[in-house]
Amino acid sequence: MNIGIVTVKDNNYHPNQRLIEAAAQQGHRATLIHPYRVWPCLEGGKPYLIDHHKMQHSNVVLPRQGATVGDSSLNLIRQFSLMGIPVVNDFDAIRLARNKFLTLMSLAAVHIPIPDSVFVNSSEGFHNALERLGGFPVVVKQVSSRKGQGVILVDTQQKVLSMIRDYLIKRDGLLIQHFIQPAGRRDMRVLIVGGKVLGAVELKPRKGDFRANFHLSGASRSINISPELQDIALRSADAVGLEIAGVDIILDQNRRFNVIEVNYSPGFRGFEAATGIDVAGGIINYVAGTYG
Repeated sequence: MNIGIVTVKDNNYHPNQRLIEAAAQQGHRATLIHPYRVWPCLEGGKPYLIDHHKMQHSNVVLPRQGATVGDSSLNLIRQFSLMGIPVVNDFDAIRLARNKFLTLMSLAAVHIPIPDSVFVNSSEGFHNALERLGGFPVVVKQVSSRKGQGVILVDTQQKVLSMIRDYLIKRDGLLIQHFIQPAGRRDMRVLIVGGKVLGAVELKPRKGDFRANFHLSGASRSINISPELQDIALRSADAVGLEIAGVDIILDQNRRFNVIEVNYSPGFRGFEAATGIDVAGGIINYVAGTYG
């Protein structure tokens, strides 16, 4: 089968390279689909694609744009579904997962533990959120960001003014969260593929940084996780509607779990290196076995 991968990156980008290799090893073909070179078309009321490169028809599509996926790429993803081509993860799940606060709302709705969080879209809201969360410090996030970008610790009034000036766009808003101190906490990522836990790693922030993200710290180690943590991770992916997910979870100083994010297109270079797990092979095996 031919597996289409929606991405602006080329085949030298690690996840793309590994997925192409894994597909070939399993007797399939993976084709990169650049979302700015394929255009949805409605003609006579029917969905078609205008394809600049005349690529081979995809039997199934894997969107790999990450949290910053834009509306134009979402339109393409929706078009594949309208054409009867399975999409993993699907349009509705990606649209939800790309927004951190919508994701948290979905988790809270099914009683999955999350940090106290406030969504604001004005300076007045920012100051009220600070009061509600008990004052400084707080973590401020752009609702759509990836690889730890757009995540800032705010611990002074001067930083508040800076955040409002430089980052607060009313139509986008900001997510403000209770800060979980790095000392005594554990940061974990659990990888879910097809409703099963593929593996888990513990991440360590760089010295002086509070963010535990492999792209920022480069440090991770494979861990075995408890049945409770497995259940939280699986329910988190299911709450957002994701078949493939990276679930970021913090165990705080009081031994309480907090789900921080649920990613629909998790990178896995560090994960494979830390665990020895063939993540790309697992993804291709699931997609081909389920939709082949």
